[in-house]
Amino acid sequence: MTFKKDRLRRTMMFVPGNNAGMLKDAGIYGADSIMFDLEDSVSLAEKDSARNLVYEALTTVDYGDAELVVRTNGLDTDFFEADVKAMVKAGIDVIRIPKTENAGMVKEMEDLVIAAEKQFGIPVGQTHLMAAIESAEGVLNVPEIAKASDRMIGVALSAEDYTTDLQTHRYPDGKELEFARNMIINAARAAGIAAFDTVYTDVDNTQGLINETEYIHELGYDGKSVINPRQIPVINKVFAPTKAQIENAKNVITAIENARLAGSGVIAMGGQMVDRPVALRAERVMKLAKASGLVDKGGHYIGK
Repeated sequence: MTFKKDRLRRTMMFVPGNNAGMLKDAGIYGADSIMFDLEDSVSLAEKDSARNLVYEALTTVDYGDAELVVRTNGLDTDFFEADVKAMVKAGIDVIRIPKTENAGMVKEMEDLVIAAEKQFGIPVGQTHLMAAIESAEGVLNVPEIAKASDRMIGVALSAEDYTTDLQTHRYPDGKELEFARNMIINAARAAGIAAFDTVYTDVDNTQGLINETEYIHELGYDGKSVINPRQIPVINKVFAPTKAQIENAKNVITAIENARLAGSGVIAMGGQMVDRPVALRAERVMKLAKASGLVDKGGHYIGK
């Protein structure tokens, strides 16, 4: 297991915690993050067995470079405390807090995580948090939620519960989610953390998935949750940079390196100054290009 705050998180694949086969194979599909679910996908009768299955998987299966996330049961359930202790003991990268409505819920989770880290000899601070925003209250409070803990790595929209709370439902054009999506991306950026979009539930509608992913990509989201492995390459392709973007980014990085070698604090390219936002954007483009297999080790474009 590995954790990097600035890692790519284009896809976060849900894996039911009670499905031993999916737990074993979850690492083969190429998702940037794997999210083991102990909450909605697991019946009450299977909560304890699912927790044990996920613990066993985390401590025995090699998931490569994927970021490992678990969605525990809610803070108001009888399973919450046992979930957190087991997942911290297993060395999970990130705990996703379901139905997060205020900063106090983040603090409650953080306190339990700290206690578990100390109990099981895990370095304090190793276990990170993310918040699932699933209600109108959560959306309105997302700026404080996003900044509630130094452990927070991201906030995610969960549209099914959110639209139910709004007394509406999902529409093909996604207009019912516009306010929430904009609140979440702005809160995430203000806090310096990631923003994750909700799942696209019509797994057979590839064009619909492309359209929705292109929209959230334009908004600035880091990635999208997925419920089927077939959705992963579709989403990754939307996030892949174009040849022109890659070549421009490479030129920016070359200009930065040339200025460094010349001992100059002034960076210019094509007669124009290269400032920090441009440099950061170029670095992200090249990171996406490498993850998409569009450049070689030297950063040269090899895509089609």
